[in-house]
Amino acid sequence: MTIDKKIDGSELTLTLIGRLDTNTAPQLENELKASLGGVESLTLDFAELDYLSSAGLRVLLAAQKIMNRQGCMVVRNVNETISEIFEVTGFCDILTIE
Repeated sequence: MTIDKKIDGSELTLTLIGRLDTNTAPQLENELKASLGGVESLTLDFAELDYLSSAGLRVLLAAQKIMNRQGCMVVRNVNETISEIFEVTGFCDILTIE
């Protein structure tokens, strides 16, 4: 997985490319830990994300909990497969998906 990072003041956008799974979830987790200080708006762009596993869901949930305290988090450009995963797991009720 590749993470493209853009910072604009207190807004952070992470574009995920590839697969967010057991092998790559720690990469996203580390990036979020290093980057979320002072961030009030987090956007995760999934336009080029092909796959999402339960390990990836865990990282998204942790990020959402942090952003609930310091601002907002939005997930954008979700494909049909990942949208279905969000529906089945109930994450569509937890995350703001655009």
